[in-house]
Amino acid sequence: MPSGDSPLPQTDTSADTTAVRPGHRLDEQALREWWIDHVDSSARQRFGLAQFKGGQSNPTFLVETPDGRYVLRRKPAGTLLPSAHAVDREFRVMRALAGSGVPVPRVHALCTDAAVIGTMFYVMDCVPGRILWDPHLPGMASRERAALYDDMNRTLAALHEVDVAAVGLADYGRTGGYIARQLDRWTRQYRASETEPIEAMEQLIAWLPRHQPADTGTRLVHGDFRLDNLVFAQDAPRVVAVLDWELSTLGDPMVDFAYHCMAWRLPPSVRGLGDLDAAQLQAAGIPTVAAYLARYCERRALPRVDAQTWRFYEAFNLFRAAAIAQGIMGRALAGNAASSEALQAGRQARQLAELGWHGVGQGA
Repeated sequence: MPSGDSPLPQTDTSADTTAVRPGHRLDEQALREWWIDHVDSSARQRFGLAQFKGGQSNPTFLVETPDGRYVLRRKPAGTLLPSAHAVDREFRVMRALAGSGVPVPRVHALCTDAAVIGTMFYVMDCVPGRILWDPHLPGMASRERAALYDDMNRTLAALHEVDVAAVGLADYGRTGGYIARQLDRWTRQYRASETEPIEAMEQLIAWLPRHQPADTGTRLVHGDFRLDNLVFAQDAPRVVAVLDWELSTLGDPMVDFAYHCMAWRLPPSVRGLGDLDAAQLQAAGIPTVAAYLARYCERRALPRVDAQTWRFYEAFNLFRAAAIAQGIMGRALAGNAASSEALQAGRQARQLAELGWHGVGQGA
């Protein structure tokens, strides 16, 4: 999937960070002074700053002081697409979920004053644990793979059961009409960053509005829930932190779950499981999409999802992923994408759109 925006590394951060890249340099002294007042006064003694190699959407940095290790997420510089790079929303939702059944990093402060380092940013704890990039989970026993996938399923089901009013997020998005609004939003975002004609995207843009199902409800949705946006415990197949909440809002939880299941459709070249058939998945300890969906519905006491509706969810999410990839491409060409790999990720737009269109057949 195209975002690749996980801000936290595995425990050995030295392999995941680099010196701050020239295009993302900031006023370290101004940041340090702000840090002393708002996050950690021990920064007076030592203030180490490095940049994570990932973070294609929002530049992401590791800060180390004598008393702690932190992650800083900032908006990129330059002209941005409307409603994109919402670091303030990331901060708000993680603060609201603290103490809930959804594990999130502790957040410390949000800085809306662009005079400090040039753009808005927030600070959270650097959570120790594992970030896993390959959904095949090489090197694991099948039992551990099964447990890890089940805990991802459990975590997403728990997110979709959060009482948004109780955690102060009742106004975090609009109620109803989520699918229609998402179709409109991502079509506009795609058009705003379009660099070349992609026939499959045009076909999806025409097909999806004619086949959209009714929303299944309004819940808190993550928007980019996937393996490498999770931190797992070092010694157990357990999710200890959910990351990258930039696309979170109130919306249809089944659409959110289907996005998570895109990994089963994607080829290994974009970190997918599309090379494995049902027998191979079973042998590896990885559930099929059907089994995974059934377990999610069981956890949430939901009725079965029919095949036609599931086909729409899959096509919509591939369309949305293609639009996100196109946005990365647009930022790369404009010179303000946050990762050196952004141009390559952006080229996935065509592949994702074609996979989505292929899944719905010949325009049926």
